[in-house]
Amino acid sequence: MAIPARVRELLQESCDGRVVLTAHTENRCLHLFPEPQWQEILPKIEALPSFNKISRRAKLLLMGHACPLELDSNGRILVPPTLREYASLEKKLMLVGQGKGMELWSEERFAHYIDESIDDETMPEGMQTLAL
Repeated sequence: MAIPARVRELLQESCDGRVVLTAHTENRCLHLFPEPQWQEILPKIEALPSFNKISRRAKLLLMGHACPLELDSNGRILVPPTLREYASLEKKLMLVGQGKGMELWSEERFAHYIDESIDDETMPEGMQTLAL
């Protein structure tokens, strides 16, 4: 996968092009973290309780699928087959910024997710006062 030029430059500056790609815990997409961000997050994941089914699943997905990668000289990464299959990645992809990291989606799944109804969700308290 070719990383867009603007993102590639940021990754080169912040982490010399070293990233960690792993499975998302809620959606069939992938997390892409600059290596230093992953190193900050990893102890928090490791500290999750092992006997809770939700946290154990999160640990299995995040740590079990974590794959350190480095951008090649053309700003590309090779997504491992297991992660490509997990996120149903084929030709058209979406790389979406998410604060400290990014999410990598198949274009089709991303469009479906965005169009999906969220009427049954409760708005978090902090969002009720958010003004953009």
